[in-house]
Amino acid sequence: MHTILKNIGQYFLMLRRVFSLPEKRSIFLKQIILEIEKIGLNSLGIVIVISLFVGAVVTIQTAFNLFNPFLPRYLVGLATRDALILEFSPTLLCLILAGKVGSNVASEIGSMRVTEQIDALEIMGVNSANFLILPKIIAAMFSFPFLVIISMGIGMLGGWLGSMSVDVTTADFLYGLKYGFVPFYVTYALTKTVVFAFIITSVSSFYGYYTKGGALEVGVSSTKAVVYSSVVVLIFNFILTQLLLA
Repeated sequence: MHTILKNIGQYFLMLRRVFSLPEKRSIFLKQIILEIEKIGLNSLGIVIVISLFVGAVVTIQTAFNLFNPFLPRYLVGLATRDALILEFSPTLLCLILAGKVGSNVASEIGSMRVTEQIDALEIMGVNSANFLILPKIIAAMFSFPFLVIISMGIGMLGGWLGSMSVDVTTADFLYGLKYGFVPFYVTYALTKTVVFAFIITSVSSFYGYYTKGGALEVGVSSTKAVVYSSVVVLIFNFILTQLLLA
């Protein structure tokens, strides 16, 4: 319990240093653009592949569970749409990105810590927490919503491809996608995504920033970053769902 409270206190003290005005805005903007490429664009491939196949699988499983002559077939498209928008794209995709982005962020900052690059920045009078962590947080909060929107579209495309193998016509599937659409669901999904992006990058940066030791400890910090950011994401998923939908 003592360790948990200590880590929470250290985390908020780190955030206080992170959220200060950057000293050189031109360098700061260049860092943000670089991080958008590393965090956002480099994650696009895995987002597309996972969303395509998950959309297809969700459609096939939904079709088998709704195999009833009294139920209209367009419900398959409706269920697939809501599953993708409400849960898969914002939550499960962010958990996957916690593994990819979180481990990368923690190992990058952790390597800088153990090779004393962060100490060198501090000696030069640079606020290392602000310089290294804030661009990553901003880049993730900017990039993740776009990745989630792309995931929703690709997931529905995968669902349409999957519907071809379960006796659901394209007309029925597309009608289900449009039937009873609630625009607030997208707002809800993007709100969760922005919060999750902040959690993943800040928690991962925390474990990287306070790494002590050598290369082995960098690996340990990377693992902790993925585990704890995933746990916090799931906790906030419950809290935000209660607040926004209940």
